[in-house]
Amino acid sequence: MSAPSDKVNLLGMPKAKLEAFFETLGEKKFRAQQILQWMHQRGVDDFDQMTNMSKVLRDKLKEVAEVRGPEVVYDETSRDGTRKWVMRMDNGNSVETVLIPDGERGTLCVSSQIGCSLDCTFCSTGKRGFNRNLTAAEIIGQVWVARRAFMPFDPTDRPITNVVMMGMGEPLLNFENVVDAMNLMMEDLAYGISKRRVTLSTSGVVPALDRLGEVTDVSLAISLHAPNDELRNKLVPLNKKYPISELLAATRRYLARLPDKRKATIEYTVIQGVNDQPEHARELAVILKGLPCKINLIPFNPFPESDFSRPSMNATRRFQTVLNEAGYVTTIRTTRGDDIDAACGQLVGRVEDRTRRSQRYIAVQQVNP
Repeated sequence: MSAPSDKVNLLGMPKAKLEAFFETLGEKKFRAQQILQWMHQRGVDDFDQMTNMSKVLRDKLKEVAEVRGPEVVYDETSRDGTRKWVMRMDNGNSVETVLIPDGERGTLCVSSQIGCSLDCTFCSTGKRGFNRNLTAAEIIGQVWVARRAFMPFDPTDRPITNVVMMGMGEPLLNFENVVDAMNLMMEDLAYGISKRRVTLSTSGVVPALDRLGEVTDVSLAISLHAPNDELRNKLVPLNKKYPISELLAATRRYLARLPDKRKATIEYTVIQGVNDQPEHARELAVILKGLPCKINLIPFNPFPESDFSRPSMNATRRFQTVLNEAGYVTTIRTTRGDDIDAACGQLVGRVEDRTRRSQRYIAVQQVNP
């Protein structure tokens, strides 16, 4: 994004908030519908081009509002077609957003925070520390930028069919802004993506997960990565506050609220010599019993600051076989975009680390090389 201004950024406002905004200007609510379509369906950020609104209203909007998306500072496409953007946000920090094409499906991996306030040991983002939450405009702005990359707009062309809140950050620790952005993703006047195709991934902020079930019915992914609390405490420190039993109970409550029968996706990063043994798979099958779910195995993607290693494909397939034989639909995620550091767990951006976690980590590495 360009330098912050005092103007209201309309990009992150869902329909209800836009209606309230136009009422403050003395305008009718239907103006919200018009500007939603201009911004999100046509990719327009210039009020003068919004020709179904009067010149008087357009001039009024220019005085008090703006449509301002993130500034793209990097745009690269991998050998396998994966595309990564680095987007600079206000105050110079940046986040990374990835589009993974797969046949007629295009899945956009969207960030919710600059850095991450958690410190999962297998994730490169966590090593960068944390700066701040993204605004709703900065979150939906990633979708807006990716969609505008396929200009001119064609209503029959849908390069983004799925969105996963699985980029940098823990979405449930930025609750209000994430919900507003997801509402825009599903809004028929904006991107019109099915609630089944918008997925929020969480490491397990249990109270916020219960709250989420009260306000939306998007799909759910659980970043589990371990079959017992002892191991998960080491991999996902948040587990010390919200252990596996509480997380899975909250997941059941969320699924029970949905108006349709839907399964949670259990995300499990497979790390060589850490959590990749058949006994881990058998233990995982036991704790997930009775939970409507499918399991996604993610072979660990190495990054410089980590001592972990990618498991062999044989070990990952053995793990998958145990789960399949226990009755679970289990897939192995294909690594995509690793030549441009766009694979799962590799997103880093540029983070002015308010937590000083990255400084502490570098100091430990220097003492124990």
